[in-house]
Amino acid sequence: MKRTQRLNLTSWLTTGLLTWLLSGMLGFASLAFAEEPLNTGIPSTAAGASSVTVTALEKEQGNAKTIALGSSSGGSGIPAFTMTTNPDGSEDYSINLQILALMTMLGFLPAMVILMTSFTRIVVVMSILRQAMGLQQTPSNQVIIGIALFLTFFIMAPVFNQINEQAVQPYLNEQISARQAFDLAQEPMKAFMLKQTRVKDLETFVEMSGAQVTAPEQVSMAVLIPAFITSELKTAFQIGFMLFLPFLIIDLVVASVLMAMGMMMLSPMIVSLPFKLMLFVLVDGWNLILSTLAGSFAL
Repeated sequence: MKRTQRLNLTSWLTTGLLTWLLSGMLGFASLAFAEEPLNTGIPSTAAGASSVTVTALEKEQGNAKTIALGSSSGGSGIPAFTMTTNPDGSEDYSINLQILALMTMLGFLPAMVILMTSFTRIVVVMSILRQAMGLQQTPSNQVIIGIALFLTFFIMAPVFNQINEQAVQPYLNEQISARQAFDLAQEPMKAFMLKQTRVKDLETFVEMSGAQVTAPEQVSMAVLIPAFITSELKTAFQIGFMLFLPFLIIDLVVASVLMAMGMMMLSPMIVSLPFKLMLFVLVDGWNLILSTLAGSFAL
């Protein structure tokens, strides 16, 4: 029995040793074969181009790659970004640089829509209205944002049309440069924001910035935008306060009736919600609020 176990152990060790030796030999052979370059000739006309080596291992695995380093000695290359100065002093940019500027502007587009248009006032008023009616998730945030977004497009349509006529179309027709188009596009937006901004808020941010201006039109966009946002929030809260009052009166009346009836365990908000909805529908609340919001902007 012991002799049989010794024979089995000896045969197992011998087999393992042979397997290890064979695997090592095969590994070294595969590495040597992988490092052997293919006999692929490179044309002598490719002057200045770096040599490319494709190993047999890469060819077997389907991962063969061709890496071009450098350029030909006589080639001029493709310019990525170019800027041309015109005789009148204006500058024209290459199409790659224009695409880069466009993609950068698209990144700032959500902030521009929210903070430089009527979107802020509308979405704040709609959120306060939902709270005043006692509705937690109806209408949902997506519906409120959608209403505010399309109402913003409706209100800002004259401004957008003016920007299109003064800046976008002349630039597309190559009548003005990119810098001139940007300056012309600022004018309608600045005029819109100045009409909605309170003088007190504008003076506050002008004093904080230390800018020396003699007229509101001379204020830079960096100062005008925070003043415009402050005025929009203040106006939205004032409208929200006026919307809250009738619904607050309904809550007080319902709570007083429930207290008089001794039904203190019943939530007044549950009882008052149908009356709020009925009042809102009877006075044509949606039409009244949306038309008031659209008419509250001075264009």
